[in-house]
Amino acid sequence: MASLLRGTIYENRAQAPAPSKDYHQLLVTESEVIWRWWKISLRSEFRDVRPGEQKNSYQDFLDDYTLQVHVGVIFGNEVLKYVRNLCQHQFDYLNRIPEGLLMYIVSFLELEDIARLSQTSRKFQKVCNSDKLWEYIVSRYCDTITPDMKTLALEVGWKEIFFTNKLQLQKKIRRRRQKIEELIDDEAFSDYE
Repeated sequence: MASLLRGTIYENRAQAPAPSKDYHQLLVTESEVIWRWWKISLRSEFRDVRPGEQKNSYQDFLDDYTLQVHVGVIFGNEVLKYVRNLCQHQFDYLNRIPEGLLMYIVSFLELEDIARLSQTSRKFQKVCNSDKLWEYIVSRYCDTITPDMKTLALEVGWKEIFFTNKLQLQKKIRRRRQKIEELIDDEAFSDYE
């Protein structure tokens, strides 16, 4: 797991809240917190101001209340809390796992476990509700996937396909075919006019 913490551990960029136009970057590496800023102003007194950078060790960042206030104002309290945890060596390894690998791991869970996992964080909610995951689950549980099912899945999503019973699914596919036929008939009728 230590190999996941090489180089840049966290990076975020944002513009300061209005009316300021200043641009800020927060970078956490394996040994320090780097705060960079670019002053953006049309006022003459700020025209010659160069970008700035402040590098702090983890402990210096934890001791610098003013810098923490700036981080909280620019990036929000959740980011500040996360950076503080990083500085205290409380790393969230799950947050660093690539999404594809995470989706592969989640695909082995039972449906109830996927539902529970989706409620733990935004990242897990995104993974557990992704179309790729539900396409895999549908293919695992269904004997055959027809082209009509694939087309309907593009419209309503694979999760909806999975939780729709077969009778309702057949009705939806039939309705979709009827709409397409009606569109074709309307186009053919309009060609005669």
